[in-house]
Amino acid sequence: MSNAKEHVLKSARDNDVRFIRFWFTDVLGVLKSFAVTRDELETALDEGMGFDGSSIEGFARIFESDMIAMPDPSTFQILPWRPAEDRVARMFCDILEPDGTPYKGCPRGALRRMTEKAKKKEYTAYFGPELEYFYFKDDKGTEGLDKGGYFDLTPLDVASDLRRQTVLTLEKMGIKVEYSHHEVAPSQHEIDLRFDEALAMADKAMTYRLVVKEVAMQHGVYATFMPKPIFGENGSGMHAHQSLFRGKSNAFYDASDKYHLSKEGKAYIAGLLKHAREYTSVICQWVNSYKRLVPGYEAPVYISWARRNRSALVRVPMYKPGKEKATRCELRCPDPACNPYLAFTVMLAAGLKGIEGNYQLADPIEEDIFEMTPAERREHGITELPGSLYEAVCETEKSAVVREALGDHIFEKFIENKHIEWDKYRTHISQYEIKHYLPRM
Repeated sequence: MSNAKEHVLKSARDNDVRFIRFWFTDVLGVLKSFAVTRDELETALDEGMGFDGSSIEGFARIFESDMIAMPDPSTFQILPWRPAEDRVARMFCDILEPDGTPYKGCPRGALRRMTEKAKKKEYTAYFGPELEYFYFKDDKGTEGLDKGGYFDLTPLDVASDLRRQTVLTLEKMGIKVEYSHHEVAPSQHEIDLRFDEALAMADKAMTYRLVVKEVAMQHGVYATFMPKPIFGENGSGMHAHQSLFRGKSNAFYDASDKYHLSKEGKAYIAGLLKHAREYTSVICQWVNSYKRLVPGYEAPVYISWARRNRSALVRVPMYKPGKEKATRCELRCPDPACNPYLAFTVMLAAGLKGIEGNYQLADPIEEDIFEMTPAERREHGITELPGSLYEAVCETEKSAVVREALGDHIFEKFIENKHIEWDKYRTHISQYEIKHYLPRM
């Protein structure tokens, strides 16, 4: 038995863990779970656990539904919010075919394949997402808990306490937090996780979303990662910091370059920009996502890069002497309701494509793009992200880069689901239409 498996069995015994939840996501990033008892744990670690995949979105059809959930022992963690007696732990799973081969519809498997592709090029991919969210009184409306703004200190505020409890819970699960703060909109908050390798970070992002909601629920309130819940206020984003390392050296850093960016770093960013319209539907995957992606609410829609300019799609934080390892790029358009496994997969794929194709990076745009006229943007060669889910999906359908990154199965299931979502949305009669059209038509 491997050391990792033995460590899990020992931890379960020593900490009186009675149930172990097996976690995985469907194609849309919805967390799925089932539990095994401690008595079944050793067998599950060796053989995985079978389940019916036909009811999981984007998984198998009913006549090919048998799946195996193979737990990853490196992800074993006790859930701090469950009772101290008869404890509950969790492990993330890779989904396998009955014969033990990787299942092509597993989002975690798609990201694993992409990170392995990077490693064949001697790169290790690191991500550091910033997931924003709102606290509301309940899930039936948008009544917030505070009137604060960006970085506001709100003494003895319920939301501040919720944030503190969330950070403590994450740290108990081995997830390092850099800092937390109030965001721009009322009752909007952010907790930033310490960067990690892509697959580990996607696991942490899924855990983070659940922990935020669990802690809120314990206090009788509701937390949401909906991209744009309130008209006229900033939506919630998931700025994704990313870099490639070769061994212990940051492959994005070049001391001799005026931007301190290596040729590889520039090509990676150029790949993110060139293929941005193609992968937007994956990183902004809901109809509501495009209510956030409008100018004026700190959600970049213009395809360009900069160092200081936060109206650009990609930002390269200014270099600080002695901080070579911190050289990175930040993609600012993803939202926190996406599937992080697929989001990291397509971002990494676009960046690697830029390196493979030796893409050339244009000069940065440091002017406020929101203030430019359409003619000025055209002069700078600045294009826009898709304006709706439908437009984004149509772009993705044509993308060889996204298809190759996700694999045919996930690619086709994702596209199919998004067309269904759009059809439901476009035929829905909204309150806006009732209010504005019914009285005059």
